[in-house]
Amino acid sequence: MSTTFPDGFLWGAATSAYQTEGSLTADGRGRSVWDDFTARPGAVEGGGDGSIACDSYRRWADDVQLVADLHLGAYRFSVGWSRVLPTGRGPVEQRGLDHYERLVDAILERGATPVVTLNHWDMPSELMRDGGWAGRCTVDAFGEYASAVADRLADRVTWWISQNEPWIVSLLGYQLGLHAPGVADLDAAFRAAHHVLLGHGRAADVLHAASGRAQVGAALSLFPCDPATDAPEDRAAAWGSDGYVNRWYLDALLGQGYPADMRAHWERALGHGVDDVVREGDEPAIAGRSDFVGVNYYTRRVVAAAPVGPDRAFPWRVVTATDDNPRSDEGWEIVPDALRDLLVRIEREYGVPSMVTENGGVFGDGPTHDGRVHDVRRTELLLGHLRAVHHAIGAGARVLGYLHWSLLDNFEWALGYRPRFGLVHVDYPTGRRTVKDSGLLYAEIARTGTLPDRLPAITPFG
Repeated sequence: MSTTFPDGFLWGAATSAYQTEGSLTADGRGRSVWDDFTARPGAVEGGGDGSIACDSYRRWADDVQLVADLHLGAYRFSVGWSRVLPTGRGPVEQRGLDHYERLVDAILERGATPVVTLNHWDMPSELMRDGGWAGRCTVDAFGEYASAVADRLADRVTWWISQNEPWIVSLLGYQLGLHAPGVADLDAAFRAAHHVLLGHGRAADVLHAASGRAQVGAALSLFPCDPATDAPEDRAAAWGSDGYVNRWYLDALLGQGYPADMRAHWERALGHGVDDVVREGDEPAIAGRSDFVGVNYYTRRVVAAAPVGPDRAFPWRVVTATDDNPRSDEGWEIVPDALRDLLVRIEREYGVPSMVTENGGVFGDGPTHDGRVHDVRRTELLLGHLRAVHHAIGAGARVLGYLHWSLLDNFEWALGYRPRFGLVHVDYPTGRRTVKDSGLLYAEIARTGTLPDRLPAITPFG
């Protein structure tokens, strides 16, 4: 028995610029907020940074060849904002755009589809003078950046992702200070959450004007929120958490406006109204510009009611699930059925197509005696989530594709180089790439469009 996906389904993998490229001073690249953040003592586990990463700025042709070898029909990558506008605004660095033009052309020459992300968190440092995403003028800067990229690439690129994980930008970048730019201020986090979405609207307008073929979405970090118990207070907490993590972004992007219950939560937490930030006309400038929803899914949140206090802005907390589900090496619960339900929910509640723009897990398997990487757990995670996607399609969800995170092991932000997400193992000192068993299986799935019924025997290329 096998499971076959619809014709035209996009099989792919994803990376981002700062996590893979290295070459941080090449071709006029400006400094980014992640360059600044990684220079802070203790900010990154192990003290790593993106100065070398996977060396993909120089080895881009090798990575495109991996896409071809794995039979992938799509490759998601990001343009480095500070490579195109080194100071965030003003003169465009053509050498940076030359690089991405070569990359797009090579992907297309191999019969694959480029999926281009504009903002995967590497904002130019100079924009922090105005508060970064907490400052409204960054929306204008993002529009300029989108125009520069569209002028060069919109004639060849159909699929665009404006913003990667707006909630994570707000939460880890501006509320908790655990990611660049390292701000820990609730008011700044609220402003950032809104301005990132305004940036999506601005970029979507630019891209749609540049090409009638443009398909634009934001990639949202969506976490299904389940109550810890059936108690009414835990169910209310789970719904509130869903508003904080999911509905705030889905509702605004897809035409329903910011949800009233979360407006109330934010106003209580901030101690002031939100309309001084969310101005008249802002919600229409965000809504109705998404051709699809990008779904970055890794796990769920199990939520219990909790009192608001000095260390808790909202009346809920995430607790450890009591279910006997497997976990990744990072401790994340592996729950494929939650992805199925999420994709069906997007179709039923919002009526738009979706694309799984990230999904994967941390597993530390490396090369063994035979030189291969036998990452059985990643292979099982991959099959489980792909079956969930197939079930969602069977239930009526219009799922356009699946882009595994990630193509390569890479720099995982504040966690440094310890977590490994890749279908391809990277030996960081040498840059050597080794396709893992999960990558070998995924190549066969991408080639045939069909899932095996059970974990198969895996043989290397050749």
